[in-house]
Amino acid sequence: MRDFQKSGRSVVMAKHGMAATSHPSATLAAIQVLQDGGNAMDAAIAACAVQCVVEPGSTGIGGDCFALYSEKGTDKITAFNGAGWAPKNIDVKALTATGDKFLPRQSAHAVTVPGAVDAWTTLREKFGSMPLSRLFAPAIGFAEDGYAVAPRCAEDWRMQTGLIQATPEGQELLLVHGKSPSAGSVHKQPRLAASLRKIAAEGRKVFYEGEIAQNLVSYLQSKGGSHTLEDFANYRGEFLDPIKVQYRGYEVHECPPPGQGIVALLLLNLLQQKAVAPDPLSAERMRTEIDATRLAYKVRDALLADPKFADMDVDYILSAEFARRVSEGDIAEVIDSTRQNLAVEHKDTVYISVVDKDRNCASFINSVFHPFGSGLIDPQSGILLHNRGQSFELTPGHPNCIGPWKRPLHTIIPGMATQNGQVEYVFGVMGGHYQAMGHAHFLSKVVDYGMDIQAASDLPRLFPLPGQDIVECEHTMPQETKAGLEAMGYQLAEPLQPAIGGAQAIRIDWHNGVLHGASDHRKDGCALGY
Repeated sequence: MRDFQKSGRSVVMAKHGMAATSHPSATLAAIQVLQDGGNAMDAAIAACAVQCVVEPGSTGIGGDCFALYSEKGTDKITAFNGAGWAPKNIDVKALTATGDKFLPRQSAHAVTVPGAVDAWTTLREKFGSMPLSRLFAPAIGFAEDGYAVAPRCAEDWRMQTGLIQATPEGQELLLVHGKSPSAGSVHKQPRLAASLRKIAAEGRKVFYEGEIAQNLVSYLQSKGGSHTLEDFANYRGEFLDPIKVQYRGYEVHECPPPGQGIVALLLLNLLQQKAVAPDPLSAERMRTEIDATRLAYKVRDALLADPKFADMDVDYILSAEFARRVSEGDIAEVIDSTRQNLAVEHKDTVYISVVDKDRNCASFINSVFHPFGSGLIDPQSGILLHNRGQSFELTPGHPNCIGPWKRPLHTIIPGMATQNGQVEYVFGVMGGHYQAMGHAHFLSKVVDYGMDIQAASDLPRLFPLPGQDIVECEHTMPQETKAGLEAMGYQLAEPLQPAIGGAQAIRIDWHNGVLHGASDHRKDGCALGY
């Protein structure tokens, strides 16, 4: 039980339906869809469309999308890979000959074909029950009539003003009198509203073959990109079987590569080998999580890539034997020290968790990669484009080296955990590279320490930056923990962003027929149920 004299949030509880997002308007849109008879997939798409308008720094229809979906809450879970691919005509030789470690953020080459719209329309067709016109209605309303800019959104916007100012279209569509909108001000995106209306009326075809595709290709080509209509018209996301591991009586499910869900599962396997310290925030426990994270991310940076272009033995990587060998340092045969993913850090995403009255479960994540993505926004369609191509390596021979119609390593990962054949937890932790550690950290606090999902989300966080000696640590971490870690030799630093990540989660209490919802205080959102 939480201490009601301390600041914090209670777990939200309801019987029929629950949604948790990082923006109140998105959560409300999801609940209204559920109350109108829609299911969890309908609600997740509606919520995400709203966030693509009201949280433009974190997500957009010019980004990518991954999802896990369970019908009736069973452990027969479907995964969807909505990662976009690089253009077919991309000049790999020229890009890898530059000597750069990664693509420039505002280069058109960093823009892969956006996968979000394909994911939404494909998932709605398979699992949804409402037309896109209904699901997009709240988002279109906010884009046309305006929305109040939320505090965390305003701060993220302010920090990216320089990026947005770099193009005339960014200045016109995303700034007000040359400045980022302040918290409480009203912002409109009428051109994005028009694009959403077209997609609602014509489906994915207008985005990948029709007017919007033509606008996006023309814009990217004007910026030096090698994108063609063929790249858009041939793009498709794909349904896949999730990957999973056992963790102390639970099965934890993640999307398969190129997403880093495999890293979250490896991390859980590594943590299972260690004793559980009594205090979840003790220096000893934090050291265990830091060291395990560094090992797991070394594996990620050496091996993780689009499985269509790389040879990955997923089953072996998820085995207890592999975790043991990694833990013991016996990984020379899979870790080449020259294979280090040095791409810039990723910090922005939105994650959505929804469970409906029939216990259909949607774990849904959508991203433009960096805050405001590439900063490139098509002036015709009003669509901001991500910079996911920065996750490619520019080292020839690396499994994640950029290539034609190849998908880059992806940091965004939705999660679910099942027990006795039923979904118990629908969860996700935003924060780019942090997400794999965030999944393991969150589940460990719930499973190993018996915390409720809100308390687990509220705990102070830290994150060892991949390839660096620095451990980002929130200032709310207990002083004795920080002092203990520094005495152990860890170099702590304040996060570059306002906070580390942000979580949403729903727990299904099958015995009582009640849903528990949680939303992270680090963002503007909330959980709501009915």
